[in-house]
Amino acid sequence: MRRGRKLTILLAAGLGCVAAYAGFARLGAGRIAIRVGTPSGGRVEKSDAEWKEALAAEVYRVTRRGGTERACSGAYWNAHADGEYHCACCGQVLFDAAAKFDSGTGWPSFRQPVDTNAVSHFEDRDVFGVRTEVTCSRCDAHLGHAFDDGPPPAGQRYCLNSAALTFVPRRPESTHP
Repeated sequence: MRRGRKLTILLAAGLGCVAAYAGFARLGAGRIAIRVGTPSGGRVEKSDAEWKEALAAEVYRVTRRGGTERACSGAYWNAHADGEYHCACCGQVLFDAAAKFDSGTGWPSFRQPVDTNAVSHFEDRDVFGVRTEVTCSRCDAHLGHAFDDGPPPAGQRYCLNSAALTFVPRRPESTHP
C-alpha cells in the first residue's frame, strides 16, 4: 500500500473516532430497535431547543447528541453510595445502586435496570463496530451502551455516562415508633 493512501486511511479513521467521541448529532434513520421499553407515567416529549435550554451543556451533549464522557471523568464511575440513579433529563428511575459494580472501564456500570421497561435498546453501528445503545424509555436520552460481558447470573454490563444520570440517595429508614 502506498504511504499516502495508508496515511489517508489512518487520518479518516482518526476523524471518525473524533466525531463519534465528540457526540455529533446522530442521524436517527439508521437505528434499529432491539427492545423498546414502555415507561410508567408516560413519555416526555420536548423539542431540541427546549432540551438545549433545560440541560447543562455536557448533559445535553451526552444525552441528546449521543456523546460519551472520558473514562474516569464522570461523577459516578467510582461512587459507592446507596440510592437510585435517575435519568438526568426526565427523572425516571433507571438503575439501583445495589446493581452497580466496578467493571474496571472508568464508567458507571450496572448489572440490570430497576425495570426492563425503564430503558430501550437500539443497534448502534459506528466506528467502534456494532454495539447496543441504551436510552431512557421515557425521553429517549442516550445513556450509554449494554454489553454481554457482565457478571453472572445475567451477564449484562450497562456501561453508562455519569452525565446522563442523577443520583438520589436512599433515605435511611426511620427508627421512630
